[in-house]
Amino acid sequence: MIVFRYVFCWILLLAAPAWATDDPLPAGVRSVLNVRDIQDNEISLYVADIESGEVMLEWNADEPRNPASTIKLITTLVGLDILGPAYTWTTDVYALGEIDNGRLDGDLLIKGHGDPFLVTERVWQMLRLVRQYGIQDIGGDLLIDDSYFQVPDFDPAAFDNQPLRAYNVGANALLMNFKVVRYWFEPDFDKNAVRVLVDPPLDNLKVENRLSLKPGSCRGYQRGISISANESFDEIALSGRFPSGCERYAMDRTVLDHAEFAYGLFSSLWRELGGQFDGDWRRATAPEDAEPLLEFRSLPLGNQIKRINKYSNNVMARQLLYTLAAEDEKLPPTEAAGRHLIRSWLEERELDGEGFVLENGAGLSRESRISARQFGRILSYAWKQPYMPEFLASMSLSGLDGTARRRFKDPSLSGLAHLKTGSLDHVSAVSGYMQSKSGRRFALIVLQNAQDIHRGPGDEVHIALMKWLNEQ
Repeated sequence: MIVFRYVFCWILLLAAPAWATDDPLPAGVRSVLNVRDIQDNEISLYVADIESGEVMLEWNADEPRNPASTIKLITTLVGLDILGPAYTWTTDVYALGEIDNGRLDGDLLIKGHGDPFLVTERVWQMLRLVRQYGIQDIGGDLLIDDSYFQVPDFDPAAFDNQPLRAYNVGANALLMNFKVVRYWFEPDFDKNAVRVLVDPPLDNLKVENRLSLKPGSCRGYQRGISISANESFDEIALSGRFPSGCERYAMDRTVLDHAEFAYGLFSSLWRELGGQFDGDWRRATAPEDAEPLLEFRSLPLGNQIKRINKYSNNVMARQLLYTLAAEDEKLPPTEAAGRHLIRSWLEERELDGEGFVLENGAGLSRESRISARQFGRILSYAWKQPYMPEFLASMSLSGLDGTARRRFKDPSLSGLAHLKTGSLDHVSAVSGYMQSKSGRRFALIVLQNAQDIHRGPGDEVHIALMKWLNEQ
């Protein structure tokens, strides 16, 4: 009976019922809406030919809806337009004292300017360059200057009460490794226990391993692991029963606060490089009259937005929003100023729309709103800009990489579309570009806000629309 129902549903999805002849919606899309009981007023569609401007399909196109992570396309587009694809962030390192015979007789100060991808490997490269200036031993403390952004008190539990999740990390001018560690879990059969490795290792992070080993295959939510933290996020407790059938399992979680994380990572990597450092840390401001020992440049923006869009990195999008404000001499370096700048940018190009709401630039929001038509007009504008290749390349290829790798496995759609997906509870969205069999290119937007739409029905609508569009 279950198999019969499954086959019957897909027959309905692919067939074109007689009653749908005059329906403006493609037959496949209409079938999904009926089979999944999605109401007409819960979905917005907009499809336009990029070259001719012809609107191929519009449905509730002026209704503002929550776009989830697809809003990152707007943040990155404005970033490309204002900052340029070659824009780089700097992280400045100051030696506040004399360097004599390999010893810095003073403090080392690191000032961040918002690099969104200062991951462990990049920090290691930066410190290796510091070592090349002849510093072996740091006699003072590590001073941290994260004043380039004005970030208010941030509650990582505010969105969904999951403060340890990496997607809930807030912005910071000296963001290191997204403030995230990876826990590796392995069975230790000799001790009938679970071995836990932390990467990167942080001396100021205490991890209590209460895990036990149980027989069984490698399955189950988080493989049976529960994780909790104290208020400072510097003491982590791991508990539960880990299946013996797991050779290795990884879990990424956020720890510490930004400054504590930077201090812990610096200390660990400095010693790994053969340096000596026994000092503490404190916040400070870089002296205005001093030249930095090192200006460590980030990867260019054109490279960074691939990580923001393809893999939907929330904190990197937040960093970019703050950067837009910080780089504007007329604005304070705040999230609110970043929002103001993006709205002004849209208005100047006559791309603004009624009901548009941008909260944090990442889409991790219940308040963000945009209409399918406004989104379509923005994508059409982007297509005509000189940085279009960088913008296009930042999106996932359907069925091949990024967040679209698993959602569009149908061989007939593989590689045909550059997409940004978006998903929250009761929100499913996709925006981007697609080329049909005939060679025509389209901007397509699907915004769905409906009960449980994120559990699969939303993707069925996306696939049905794309199959129809492929024939145009």
